[in-house]
Amino acid sequence: MALTPSTMLLLGTPAPEFNLPDTEGRIISLNSYPESKGYLVMFICNHCPYVVHLKTHLAKMTAEYIKKGIAVFGINSNDFNSYPEDRPHKMKEDKEIYRYQFPYLIDESQDIARAYQAACTPDFFVFDSHKKLVYRGQYDSSRPGNKEPITGKDLELALQALLAGNLCSAEQLPSLGCNIKWKR
Repeated sequence: MALTPSTMLLLGTPAPEFNLPDTEGRIISLNSYPESKGYLVMFICNHCPYVVHLKTHLAKMTAEYIKKGIAVFGINSNDFNSYPEDRPHKMKEDKEIYRYQFPYLIDESQDIARAYQAACTPDFFVFDSHKKLVYRGQYDSSRPGNKEPITGKDLELALQALLAGNLCSAEQLPSLGCNIKWKR
């Protein structure tokens, strides 16, 4: 596993639109949630140890913010032909096991990962209600094996600022994780 940082897309960038199937076969887009107070787009997968490390906490935290009006999307852009643990039926199992309240989307073409300049799993992007990027970076400073508690602090501070109508701190640290598994 290659430790890869997020690319830190320029703040203010408009959210690239997508129309992707979820694990139930429905087509989901940002426009599926027009009344949202904001949008959290996460590039995650099933097998990456950095995502596995966060799954339980991530499921609980995102459920809280969905209730507060944030539209949340998990997108798996990995080449699932080379990484069978990331295949759609396994994504559906993961969604059920961890009780994800957000749609878990399949980016088989990897075009959406490229549009977001996603580099790693996990990679987090927060957009305001006008779909302008206000945060990109890490969940928190916890990593597998570093013994720091999982808090979601960095992402949660950004979501709290967004909901309060405040600017997110400009000091944003890149996420770190496994590189997205690109098709050859």
